[in-house]
Amino acid sequence: MPMTEQATGAPHPQPRPRSGGHHSAPEHVTGAQSLIRSLEEVGADTVFGIPGGAILPAYDPLMDSQRVRHVLVRHEQGAGHAATGYAQATGRVGVCMATSGPGATNLVTPIADAHMDSVPMVAITGQVASKAIGTDAFQEADIVGITMPITKHNFLVTKAEEIPRTIAEAFHIASTGRPGPVLVDIAKDALQAQTVFSWPPVMDLPGYRPVTKPHAKQIREAAKLITAARRPVLYVGGGVLKAQATAELKVLAELTGAPVTTTLMALGAFPDSHPLHVGMPGMHGAVTAVTALQKADLIVALGARFDDRVTGKLDSFAPYAKIVHADIDPAEIGKNRVADVPIVGDAREVIADLVQAVQREHSEGHRGDYTAWWNDLNRWRETYPLGYDLPENGSLSPQQVIERIGRLAPEGTIFAAGVGQHQMWAAHFIEYDKPRTWLNSGGAGTMGYAVPAAMGAKAGAPDRTVWAVDGDGCFQMTNQELTTCALNNIPIKVAIINNGALGMVRQWQTLFYNQRYSNTVLHSGPEGPGGSAKQAGAGTRVPDFVKLAEAMGCYAIRCESPEDLDKVIEEANSVNDRPVVVDFIVHEDAMVWPMVAAGTSNDEIMAARDVRPDFGDSEDD
Repeated sequence: MPMTEQATGAPHPQPRPRSGGHHSAPEHVTGAQSLIRSLEEVGADTVFGIPGGAILPAYDPLMDSQRVRHVLVRHEQGAGHAATGYAQATGRVGVCMATSGPGATNLVTPIADAHMDSVPMVAITGQVASKAIGTDAFQEADIVGITMPITKHNFLVTKAEEIPRTIAEAFHIASTGRPGPVLVDIAKDALQAQTVFSWPPVMDLPGYRPVTKPHAKQIREAAKLITAARRPVLYVGGGVLKAQATAELKVLAELTGAPVTTTLMALGAFPDSHPLHVGMPGMHGAVTAVTALQKADLIVALGARFDDRVTGKLDSFAPYAKIVHADIDPAEIGKNRVADVPIVGDAREVIADLVQAVQREHSEGHRGDYTAWWNDLNRWRETYPLGYDLPENGSLSPQQVIERIGRLAPEGTIFAAGVGQHQMWAAHFIEYDKPRTWLNSGGAGTMGYAVPAAMGAKAGAPDRTVWAVDGDGCFQMTNQELTTCALNNIPIKVAIINNGALGMVRQWQTLFYNQRYSNTVLHSGPEGPGGSAKQAGAGTRVPDFVKLAEAMGCYAIRCESPEDLDKVIEEANSVNDRPVVVDFIVHEDAMVWPMVAAGTSNDEIMAARDVRPDFGDSEDD
């Protein structure tokens, strides 16, 4: 299952190493030249990285490549998240490069992030010379050992002749089966040694045979359950996007008439605007989506993993539901919730086969009647819609800011979000009707993801508008990559949702720590032992994001009034020759609702503060 879908949804075949056919004539090269030639042949067109001693031999031939563009980032974490954003926006393998030791360890966070979210990425690192490995040489770190738990696979290369095969295998592993990050660590002497390059190499991956075709018997069983159910839900995860199965999903949903809920990682896999869509599930999911899963008698999980943010307290999750669980990774099936019908396979093939099996059930007179179910779902939708209150003091509402950015964005805009309150508001109040238009750090929840991920997305899809919706806390972790954007003609747009605090942590302090705001204020120094501070005024903005952005070569604007909101957003959309940063000064007390408190049952969802939905008892039949 190669990751080949372009941001437009059209097929974009990733060049793949061949095991036979035409071979290139052998070339006498260095290991470093062999590395760059290998990257060219696997179809890598963009590499994000920073040179350093151990990887330096690779940077010399990279300068001469006409097929691989290198983007010089300001921090290796930025390189890793940019590779992820590139991969999520284009469906192709993202590539980042760093030197040994601290250069490599700075990639650990984005590698872990890509691993949690099943993103196809290849990280190439330099290593000290092979004879120095294990001696605590200067800038040595065992990056293979460090990243073993957070990569799909990794390699240590100590011989120049192994480089082409290793690169071919790394791209194949990263992009097939369940996608994920692969690390290739190359000793400096292997890069410097003379070797012979020819393409394609013969890959040697015994035991790596991802199952893509589902078992027919399991498909038939799933179809029977779907047509026999009274309260089914299609629980759609990010695997549907990875498998390019969004068209098939729409067919299945409309064929069955079952409600669809899309996880945080799957937004855009099924149109938000579709009448069958009931929202996002989870800790901050829509009331209807969370409750649909709780009341369901059948959950059909497609490329989803029953993670804790969706299930809440696991032993109380969906107590009435039988489970059909389809996933490319057999290790996910039954990991958190036992499956009544386990299906191992590629989501696209699974859903296509399910469509045929359900059609056969229909032809035999077996058709589910979900009328009563939809009466309940529609009542919940009408009673507990997503919404927000405008601040009484006339200041900017963060939800309104994000909603207007979504409404005024050009067609096909890609949105990347950081992590926290602004991430949840961006998930709720922007409408995602197309795949690969929503990028975020779901599994790891990495603050600092948005700006470099947006940079990678824009590099991979230069004709698309890319907005990064970021918090003032997240923004201060990786904003230096705006310099990279300015110098490399990568004109992203950044909305800083500036409430002067670590917003989501502050929300928890409000709800669960008696409003003791310990070390969550960002805009000024502490006042007294509690570390609280007054709301930011014009004189206490440290840093001044407008000045900071201008210093990094960006067009910068500040917006503090609802009356100026649309005008400022339209101004930001009109500037396309450099990065744009908008500092939106928003009310600090806004909260994310709905919410299921950590460790509690999804039955205890709160629609708003002190508002618990009343579903009655009739749905529990």
